[in-house]
Amino acid sequence: MTPQASPPRGFQASDRWGAWLAVISSERRGPAAALARAGLALLAGAYRAGLAARNTWFRLPGTVVRAVRPVVSVGNLTVGGTGKTPFVAYLARMVQEMGGRPVILSRGYGAAAGGRNEEALELSLLCPGVPHVQNPDRTAALAQWAAENPCDVAILDDGFQHRRLARGLDIVLIDALRPFGFGHLLPRGLLREPPSALRRADVLVITRADLAGPESLAILRRTLAQHTRQGTPVLAAHHEAVAVLAADGSRRDIATLRRQDVAAACGIGNSDAFLMTLERTGARVALSEAFPDHHAYTQADLDRVMRAAEAAGLKTLVTTGKDFVKWQPLLAAGGRAAPLQVAALEVRLRVAEGEDVLRRKVGALLRP
Repeated sequence: MTPQASPPRGFQASDRWGAWLAVISSERRGPAAALARAGLALLAGAYRAGLAARNTWFRLPGTVVRAVRPVVSVGNLTVGGTGKTPFVAYLARMVQEMGGRPVILSRGYGAAAGGRNEEALELSLLCPGVPHVQNPDRTAALAQWAAENPCDVAILDDGFQHRRLARGLDIVLIDALRPFGFGHLLPRGLLREPPSALRRADVLVITRADLAGPESLAILRRTLAQHTRQGTPVLAAHHEAVAVLAADGSRRDIATLRRQDVAAACGIGNSDAFLMTLERTGARVALSEAFPDHHAYTQADLDRVMRAAEAAGLKTLVTTGKDFVKWQPLLAAGGRAAPLQVAALEVRLRVAEGEDVLRRKVGALLRP
């Protein structure tokens, strides 16, 4: 039996992102939804054919480039949030603890010209001082960086489908709540590749394992074993809320949210996971809204959410660290003297099972 994601819960979903999730998760019923799923299935067939051609290409000699430094790739099998950003930060800190000098490489999806995207801004908070190079040509970016700066290992953010750059360690994150993206390839589901692609992985990490029950985790582990090479380590990681970041830059104890009625809003791939993590702090979520992943917020978006929270009599609006870095300029420019406090939930990833395995594999890359 393959574990499936449950339909999105709790959040009021904004525009087409929420409508698409409702259709592919089968939460939306009726003839129109069934017809939409059939059309999406046809597109998924074309997508699968493109994947097959791409995989054949990367089996040809010379299509995969050996990097000038060891590369650790962090990726996933599905679109949406599996916790890549906090895991990259965790890995960068681990390399530093082991005496290595890491650099983070990413494509820079959604970044304005000459600017940094929200993942880069969040990583600067999670692992300050670790250099981060954003460039669609990650092979050239690493070569240039290594030629001009000390570097022992490159961490390739969102790299599982970036086949051109060879890597010494391929880590794939599997979200315990949405492990296989409703069981279908894009756009019928959330899968970027079929589960058989996991045979390329060196290490699997089940993220948000603390939010899934023991029975679900056991089923997931058995399913993963069917799609991976024999002996592939499967680690478990928890997402833990550790602090509240206020709009004025201060950092407050997570206990301040306990038994407090709050509003929540975010624009990440798995909004339900954020909601569950927030509720685990003891906060009571009275109002919530989910925007599309990588949403480009406007002043009107933020004002509307804040007005809704104020109208409901709530005193605190909570978002994710990824969204908070995009909200801060709008909060500064808005000039609203509101009783509502806007804050971010600071979440740290911790490998709760198998960290010793990961340290050995990363250490083996650093030793040469």
